[in-house]
Amino acid sequence: MFRNAMPLTSLFSIGFIGASIVAAGGLAHADSNADTTAGRSLDPVLVTAQALKGPQNVPSQGSLVATQPQSIVNSEFIQKNLAPAANYTDIMKFTPSVFTVDPNGPGLAENLGTSIRGFQDGQFNVTFDGIPWGDSNDFTHHSTSYFMPQDIGNVIVDRGPGNAGTLGDATFGGTVYVQSANPHRDAGATAWLSYGSFKTKLVGLRYDTGVVDRWNGASGFISAKTLSSNGYLSNTKLDRSDVFLKFLQPLNDYTTLSFASNLNKVHQNPAWGETLAQIQALGPNYGYNNDPTSQSYYQYNLDKITTDYEYIGLHSHFSGWVFDNKLYTYGYFHDGWNGEDPNGQAPNGSILPGGVPNGTIYSPTNVPGQQMHMYYRSVGDIFRVSKEIGPGEVQAGASYDHQTNSRAQFEIDMTNHYAYNPITGPNCPCSAADATLLNSADRLMNDYLFTREYYAQYIWHALDGLDLTGGVKQVNFERVLDATVNQKTGTSLTYDKTWDRNLASFDAHYKIRSNWSVYAQWAQGFLAPNLNLFYVSTPSNSNVSPQSTTNLQAGTTWVGHQVTVSADVYKIDFTNLITKDLQHSTPGNTVFQNLGGVKYHGVELEGSVNLGLGFTAYANASVNSAKVTVDQTWVPSTPDKTAALGLLYHHGGWQGSLMGKFVGRRYGDVGNAVPLGS
Repeated sequence: MFRNAMPLTSLFSIGFIGASIVAAGGLAHADSNADTTAGRSLDPVLVTAQALKGPQNVPSQGSLVATQPQSIVNSEFIQKNLAPAANYTDIMKFTPSVFTVDPNGPGLAENLGTSIRGFQDGQFNVTFDGIPWGDSNDFTHHSTSYFMPQDIGNVIVDRGPGNAGTLGDATFGGTVYVQSANPHRDAGATAWLSYGSFKTKLVGLRYDTGVVDRWNGASGFISAKTLSSNGYLSNTKLDRSDVFLKFLQPLNDYTTLSFASNLNKVHQNPAWGETLAQIQALGPNYGYNNDPTSQSYYQYNLDKITTDYEYIGLHSHFSGWVFDNKLYTYGYFHDGWNGEDPNGQAPNGSILPGGVPNGTIYSPTNVPGQQMHMYYRSVGDIFRVSKEIGPGEVQAGASYDHQTNSRAQFEIDMTNHYAYNPITGPNCPCSAADATLLNSADRLMNDYLFTREYYAQYIWHALDGLDLTGGVKQVNFERVLDATVNQKTGTSLTYDKTWDRNLASFDAHYKIRSNWSVYAQWAQGFLAPNLNLFYVSTPSNSNVSPQSTTNLQAGTTWVGHQVTVSADVYKIDFTNLITKDLQHSTPGNTVFQNLGGVKYHGVELEGSVNLGLGFTAYANASVNSAKVTVDQTWVPSTPDKTAALGLLYHHGGWQGSLMGKFVGRRYGDVGNAVPLGS
């Protein structure tokens, strides 16, 4: 993509995705961000981005202060090189060992198959301004439901569990840290207009207050965007609107109050993916059809999602103490409809779950479908404190999160005004309407997750340039399920269980020179148990330990004016793999057990070099291995290698980039010794 960046006038660019126009108001400057926060961050991930040096217009680079393998994608690259609709998963996809699939075009559907070193979505944290977020049932994330790229500053990929101060339900496989953009120093307005392939159109406007002296240096901005697209896949439309607000208010010379809010609405036809038969018959870009008598009719396959995300932060430093606190909430409200089997393997007239005589047989002219909802609200608080004591620094903190989640799914008749369709016989002493609703339910449940974490660590400045950090974190997870119709079993269940775990970490960081550092890390990661442990008749029979990792990693980063290089090696032992105990399970009563684990190891490299005349070359590569301990078979969806290569240009008012990503062979099922083609 090439852009003539003429100040204070309209900008025009043409690329593969399409064309974009950006108009800047007379006082707005995209590169002049307000830095009104006092002191420094206590978040162990955010602090690394503050040491970013070297070429800025590159897909990612390492940090000189990182204590584990890490890649930083900065704001300049995000705003000047990626599609205007890109999700955070699109932003991170060029970093080492990352694999993600965006089948409908950048930002035009939820990303599929995102993984880091083979750890899948749900096995690693995603945070926004240091606050972990996600679905409490399985810790996955909805990439189109929060945060558009116009409001994103940096995206940092931590490939490891971090130290004791890294918080979240899934420190298991790493942390993706999404950092919001800062207000501009000067008042003004910025407009966005982009049009591209698949009739993709984005329109947006941002207004900055600038630094307001009469408000003690306060600053803020608000942005509003609308996005619409037909998508690459047939009949997979998306309409999205988003409003983001951020405000920073210095209260005095040592205390700053911050506030942010994001409101997002999505109306989409999410593709399920094609079968081989559909690809052969309908082509590789088939999503849905226009036939109202088909379960694959696009209007039967629809999502309506509304989300919000808010926090109030307070950062203060005095008398050697540094305090940081964030009180937050976020909500997700999803109503969805889908054909019973849009892939066509269970055509109209098939028997629904329940069987004969209680199962329902549709006629070939009736279209079976499902209606679902998932509504949740999280409320939480994160508190951090630090102080220099002796030859180092003490850091401590605590976090609390409570998510309430309501989930339901019903069998319905699409061609009978979406009427509920009972799949079981009468099983409740209730009204006929309530009985119909209840007997149509595949699931009808409320669940709650309480997460409590406490940590303490000490950074010992052992020698000039050498820091040794040791810490411990105590995690406590409590799940509560109150199901009228439990998923999988179809019976009622009320149950709760609590898990505790202590996690230790140790790392060494040595700054050989001002632009060269090395590090080594030993740390434990943790994954809170999935709600599916409760999708059984008697969950008390499943006495399993939470899944955990032990990480050994070492690496180095060198940053010069013309060249940047980062390299690392890693070895990860994943223990307590939770699987079904087939020997003791019976129909309707699945028993879970711990079965060994997985061993991960690999090598990762990335770097950039200034070629002169405005050109910069970027490359990264990784060789990855992930094998199940008990039989040495390959973990599904784990590439055996990845690589990225890019050529970027930035000179005067012009800039452009050409980038590619290679992902090695991987399996989609279990029981394979090595990836095909290795």
